[in-house]
Order: sequence, then C-alpha cells, then structure tokens
Amino acid sequence: QVQLVESGGGLVQAGASLRLSCAASGRTFSSNIMGWFRQAPGKEREFVATIRWSGSYTYYGDSVKGRFTISRDNTRNTVALQMNSLKPEDTAVYYCAAGDCGGWPCGTRSQAYKYWGQGTQVTVSS
Repeated sequence: QVQLVESGGGLVQAGASLRLSCAASGRTFSSNIMGWFRQAPGKEREFVATIRWSGSYTYYGDSVKGRFTISRDNTRNTVALQMNSLKPEDTAVYYCAAGDCGGWPCGTRSQAYKYWGQGTQVTVSS
C-alpha cells in the first residue's frame, strides 16, 4: 500500500502562486512515477504533470505548461507542484497519484496510477 497526502491548497487571486506538496508513505518502491491531476466541478479529471522518481523526466499538460513546475525530494518521499501565474480556470481539486509505467512520457492518463490522495482544493479568484 502507498499512502498519499496533499497539502498547500487555498484561496488566492489571479496571478498569485501556490506550492502544493504530496507526501508519500508505505511501499513507495512499488511506484516509479508520480502525477498531479485536477478536477473542477462538473468536469472530468484532467492531467496536470508527472515526474519519475528517478531521472529528470517531467511532462506537463498543455494548459499549465510554462506556469507549473513539478519536482521531487527523494529523501523525504515528497513531490511538489509549484503553481505560478494562476488563473481562475485553474480552480479545482488537485490530486496526487502514484503509479508505475514504462517509456516516456507515461502517466498522462489516470489509468496509469494505482494510488491516489484525497485531494486539496485550489481556488483562484478573478
């Protein structure tokens, strides 16, 4: 089992920044990728970013490319999502996920992930 806990969400104005964090515990060796997804009310879950535990591989969804940065801290088993230049359309519940896949990019689909956090709310006002 892998447990994931997100933190760092909140209410900010457009143009502001937030940094989300995902703490992983349990059998983290069973997963080789981490990802961030988001889901707004009434909409499907959307891919945001993914990163491998090893190497420098990252990949971003088109809507956040150039504004968001995913990073990892292997010693603490944490993954962060730095969110800059936030827009009202970024408002959603953000979920951290752990999975296992080969090739790159992989992990852009929710089906690649076995473990999910409970989500953290991000609200951006105009």
